[in-house]
Amino acid sequence: MQIKQNIVWHQASISLGDREKILNQKPFVLWFTGLSASGKSTIANIVEKKLFMRKYKTYLLDGDNVRHGLNSDLSFDQKSRIENIRRIGEVAKLFLDAGIISLGAFISPFRSDRKMVRSLFKDGEFIEIFIDANLKTCEQRDPKGMYKKARAGDIKEFTGISSPYEAPQNPEIHIKNDKLTPEEASSQIISYLVNNNYIEERKDK
Repeated sequence: MQIKQNIVWHQASISLGDREKILNQKPFVLWFTGLSASGKSTIANIVEKKLFMRKYKTYLLDGDNVRHGLNSDLSFDQKSRIENIRRIGEVAKLFLDAGIISLGAFISPFRSDRKMVRSLFKDGEFIEIFIDANLKTCEQRDPKGMYKKARAGDIKEFTGISSPYEAPQNPEIHIKNDKLTPEEASSQIISYLVNNNYIEERKDK
């Protein structure tokens, strides 16, 4: 606690408004949540590519990638998972302050954690995207074999099997991803961003 008392926030001379002008974009966070193998990373990658091709400055934060570096010290118990999401939220906040559109693809199974991340941002800066694929569909996909290991008891506290997934109650975007192609799902997200004035109707280059 003494350490926090000795820390002072330093205001930068360049503001977010300055960065928005020079980058010619409005920064925001797209937060993809859903079960493992629901399609979060695949769809997030396509959305980022669509934004990038329209000349928007973006960065994709992927759950597995973050655990290779920033969060490599964390395990998968509940306390560590909460800290994992907290750190990622803070990183997304830094990206937003830099004027960048960031995309985060994380299971983030607990509503309280997602609420905590949302609280870091002003209204309209955080867009929760629920990639809604049922458990049966996710198990059938299972590209990493994680569900099979969880069913065998090799992975403890696995979301959807031995640990709960708390679905968003009021996400900004709800993608029912059992039958959609990733292209169709990504197009729905881009349409939302255009219709709600987050981005302009620019053509892919």
